[in-house]
Amino acid sequence: MNLRTKTANLSKEIEGTVQGHRDGHGFVLRDDGEGDIFLPPNEMRAVLHKDQVRVRIVGQDRRGRPEGHVLEIVERPTKTLIGRLLQESGVWLVAPEDKRYGQDVLVPGTGIGTAKAGQVVVVELTEAPALFGQPVGRVIEVLGEVDDPGMEIEIAVRKYGVPHIFSDACLAEAKALPDKVRAADRKNRVDLRDVPLVTIDGEDARDFDDAVYCEPAKVGRSKGWRLLVAIADVSHYVQNGNAIDIDAYERATSVYFPRRVIPMLPEKLSNGLCSLNPAVDRLCMVCDMLVNNKGEVQAYQFYPAVMHSHARFTYTEVAAILSNTRGPEAAQRKERVQDLLNLHDVYRALLQARQARGAVDFDTVETQIVCDDNGRIEKIIPRTRNDAHRLIEEAMLAANVCSADFIEENGQNGLFRVHDRPSAEKIDILRGYLKALGVGMSVSDTPHPREFQAIADATKDRPDSQQIHTMLLRSMMQAFYTPENNGHFGLAFEAYTHFTSPIRRYPDLLVHRVIKSILAGSHYRLPTLPTPGEAQAKLAKRLASRVTEPQQKPRSRAAQAELQGWEAAGLHCSANERRADEASRDVEAWLKCKYMRDHLGEEFAGTVSSVTTFGIFVTLDAMYVEGLVHITELGGDYFRFDEHRQELRGERTGIRYTIGTRMRVQVSRVDLDGRKIDFRIVHDEEEMALRNATRSRAGKRARREATGDDGSEEAAAPARPPVEAADSWNQGKSGRSGSGKPARRDNRSTHQAPREAAAPDMQDLRASVQQAAVAKQGKAAAKAAKNSRAGKRKPRTGR
Repeated sequence: MNLRTKTANLSKEIEGTVQGHRDGHGFVLRDDGEGDIFLPPNEMRAVLHKDQVRVRIVGQDRRGRPEGHVLEIVERPTKTLIGRLLQESGVWLVAPEDKRYGQDVLVPGTGIGTAKAGQVVVVELTEAPALFGQPVGRVIEVLGEVDDPGMEIEIAVRKYGVPHIFSDACLAEAKALPDKVRAADRKNRVDLRDVPLVTIDGEDARDFDDAVYCEPAKVGRSKGWRLLVAIADVSHYVQNGNAIDIDAYERATSVYFPRRVIPMLPEKLSNGLCSLNPAVDRLCMVCDMLVNNKGEVQAYQFYPAVMHSHARFTYTEVAAILSNTRGPEAAQRKERVQDLLNLHDVYRALLQARQARGAVDFDTVETQIVCDDNGRIEKIIPRTRNDAHRLIEEAMLAANVCSADFIEENGQNGLFRVHDRPSAEKIDILRGYLKALGVGMSVSDTPHPREFQAIADATKDRPDSQQIHTMLLRSMMQAFYTPENNGHFGLAFEAYTHFTSPIRRYPDLLVHRVIKSILAGSHYRLPTLPTPGEAQAKLAKRLASRVTEPQQKPRSRAAQAELQGWEAAGLHCSANERRADEASRDVEAWLKCKYMRDHLGEEFAGTVSSVTTFGIFVTLDAMYVEGLVHITELGGDYFRFDEHRQELRGERTGIRYTIGTRMRVQVSRVDLDGRKIDFRIVHDEEEMALRNATRSRAGKRARREATGDDGSEEAAAPARPPVEAADSWNQGKSGRSGSGKPARRDNRSTHQAPREAAAPDMQDLRASVQQAAVAKQGKAAAKAAKNSRAGKRKPRTGR
């Protein structure tokens, strides 16, 4: 870059959004999609997380990143913050729950209202922060004490901006809806009330989107099945663009927390009129399929219907019946046993087709949090998938594929669920990892999902299979909604959409409307919806490089405007899906921290689940809780991070920590505000003996250097850095990430963080070195005195 170009870049004004960091600095996420700009703590004093700003690049920070100076705050979207009200030296302030807001908010005595110190409150900003002044606000809502049951959910919905209060207009429209299906509602619908459709869901499910039924049928000249998937007809009650529709679009999805759900629709719809509850009439949209003995859908049709659920099953109950048709569960449901067996038969055929396609199906452990009546974790248990889960999953996949095909064949716009193939960077990391583990298989530059599944199948009996499957899963991209169909990589479908959950997902509701318009011979048009916000804009930038241009560009302005509307809807739904996931994870992390706070100092067995430049994450076997063993807790060695092997390796000892490493750890610290748990490694006697022997050899070398004694039997051995030198490296050098490069420290701890596990050995070694140094000084003094006396008697004659 020449001087003129560099000068032009430095003088250029750039707009973007501020993203704060809990340590006080921040970044500007540029609107033009270029690399982020670093903001040092002094620049962050006058801005807030999420501010839209105009900056100028003024140089580079010590890590080579462009560093910016804030010229102007273009927009400040943050009006309110949630945090704890504190009183320090007579001054009231609110410490934000989201640590990316790096400044406390001052609250005048007249602005606290009825709030008390320590309570969780919502504060409205009345004065913006400045270079020499903190933001000022007033309390507008008191949520209660931090330990109140359900407080973590109240915090999360406000922290992530999850809409949780329906508008008055929405509630009024919901209240005006009937309590049951009326005769007029059944008009122009297929009557399926005599068909024994049943729902199969979890024990704690409250809303029932889908019902299924299967019977043997002749498909061509061979055996096959007729499979019916009936989905709640939400679009009959939620009209295009009405108040309920606007609130549903704003939420885009239901948000699931332990013991609580923030629904997309008012309860009268989600748990009542639209839920396919047993023994009541309900309106539905049906995907009626003919499946051959190879699991291929030979024909399908969609139609609106009215149904009457004949039973509400749980997954556990169905699995028990399928495993023993003469057991007690089967005896209680004997009239439905044959229907379940038919469903199981078609499931096995669909599974055969899935395997033939090469769709991925990794073995990963999902967990379920069981809470007590006060909302605290009682236990964390693995969520086991049985044939009943898989049966419903395959039936829903088949209906979703038919929906995508129906929309595409009829040339209508809609939202497809797109899952791209892994990026080149992720493929490279995966190849290096597989090679390092000695897995004799890899993936191509443009992989097929069959390649990933082949690796999963080939390694399923290895002791580290769980870790390999986790790495395969991490190499995948995130799926998103878009009107441009690019297929679904993981499921190996050429076209895929979401049709089966309109009670809890807005894209499914849109798909229902498009299918209905096709059946009616009309063209569906999106209602006037709110303009996409900040989250959608950020997602659009991230997806810009992944979304391909339409193969046929719209010919008219109207068609182009319509496509843009669908793109905006897809971005909105994708962003809000991620927002819901983040809020759910935040609550789970808070509950786990609260749970582990009662286990401080206790020891548990665990497995390394992730390796980073700043330490290793360990998942406990008994509790399925993950915590960090910081690199400063790994001992006195200097560890390098190998990205390909996904491991930390000690330079002196050769000790390796990689994904799948077994160890015992002690719970050393729980940070409830930061949602972080820290562990310390507990070494067994054999390992401690090995480490002590290594340290002993290092101690001997250090003492020899201190005393000047080079005549030991180990003098010919190659020199290694003593332990204290390793300490100085760990504390004094800034790290670099990457394969085979020095591992840097995380911002969670200072560089001088104590290594308590290794402290006794280090103290002994330092004491020995100090004693040796004192002894050397004594010898040197005695020798000097002797030479001095000798000098008086006889002068020295050369060397």
